[in-house]
Amino acid sequence: MNYSNLQPIPNLPRLDLPKVVIVGGGFAGLKLALGLRKSAFQIILLDKNNFHQFQPLFYQVATAGLEPSAISFPLRKIFHGVPNVSFRMAEAEGVDTNAKRLYTDIGYIDYDFLVLAMGADTNYFGAKNIEYFSTPMKTVSEALYIRNKIISNYERAINIPKMEDRKSLMNMVIVGGGPTGVELAGAMAELRNNVFPKDYPELSFKNMKVVLIEAGPKLLAAMSEQAQSHALDYLQKLGVEVFLATRVLDYDGKVVSLEGKEPIETQTLLWAAGIKPNRIEGFDASQYAGNGRMLVNEFNQLIGSEGVYVLGDQCILPGGEFPKGHPQVAQVAIQQARNLSKNLFRLIKGEQLVPFKYKDLGSMATVGKKLAVVDLPFFKFQGLLAWLTWLIVHLMAILGVKNKLFIFLNWSWNYLSFDPSLRLLIKPKYVRASERKELIEEKSS
Repeated sequence: MNYSNLQPIPNLPRLDLPKVVIVGGGFAGLKLALGLRKSAFQIILLDKNNFHQFQPLFYQVATAGLEPSAISFPLRKIFHGVPNVSFRMAEAEGVDTNAKRLYTDIGYIDYDFLVLAMGADTNYFGAKNIEYFSTPMKTVSEALYIRNKIISNYERAINIPKMEDRKSLMNMVIVGGGPTGVELAGAMAELRNNVFPKDYPELSFKNMKVVLIEAGPKLLAAMSEQAQSHALDYLQKLGVEVFLATRVLDYDGKVVSLEGKEPIETQTLLWAAGIKPNRIEGFDASQYAGNGRMLVNEFNQLIGSEGVYVLGDQCILPGGEFPKGHPQVAQVAIQQARNLSKNLFRLIKGEQLVPFKYKDLGSMATVGKKLAVVDLPFFKFQGLLAWLTWLIVHLMAILGVKNKLFIFLNWSWNYLSFDPSLRLLIKPKYVRASERKELIEEKSS
């Protein structure tokens, strides 16, 4: 790509400080910026959205349990009154590591240290039809789209007289047996069992399928066998059909083709089966591992590029305790960012850097009301206690007192009534400029 016509990003403060450019306002990028605020660095934080998204709760937006604003927080608000931190809504496109210059869709910026924390996107494993017709859930807007799609399907289904013709609108298929897929399947089953029959009494929900498909032999592959077996049991008790060791072959928008099993009619295929790291131009192929993650050393410095660091889902440290890379979870990103912020201070002081060492704080997944699994390094448990633990941990991790309070009230109400009140179908109406002009002229005449 030709960047010769790009101009510098305008209106950035000129501070006589080492400039750290952070690409990505997710868990890693935000944690690093917070660790360097009010310090001897100038921080430029870039993200294609102007808000931080709390990804673990996307599924609750998709299933009408929470509003999008409850799990999003404006990045600019976080840094009110912090003179050394600037935010720009921009998308990184390429980098010149020799000139230490980052190119974006709004201009270029020179850096002393570049930190890539761009996260990952949905991986369709080359299946073009699935990519076109299925629905991913990697952003708040995608979660909101799922919510609208589900509600819209039922509003359409209630006007179709024959039960057979309603099947594809009512069935829901989720692909991917990780925490996202398990939590989404459990929430969908609870909606079917407890909420939709009250909203749509004319429809028979005995015929509605909620199907979870996993290509591997077990759900929650990264968790303990105890957690895996309990999660499967919980889902089956909720009425979810779980297909293990099953590959999705194709999807045409109406029928899911499976390997070795009967096809399933559905107009709602939710894809949570894999992720692939985001990337930008300007790096050599030798700096990437086979899975697309960037090769870093024990200090998260990109191998072969001075002053460039990579965090979270985007990087991999070869060898050591994690030969296939650290788990692509929020805790790894947060801990890497915390370690890098300390190392940057050591770097400018000429002190020895400290290598990153991941401390596993455990993992958890919720399946439904009072149903969850928790794996801690010293203790594993399931059921009500695990569910309460999951609630507390996620509530404390949310940014902003207002958001914490809003989510607590929503969860309390949903627990007592089991009737989330956010099932609103809000579809933006787009009117072309020419049509608006005609409407205005028509009204004025």
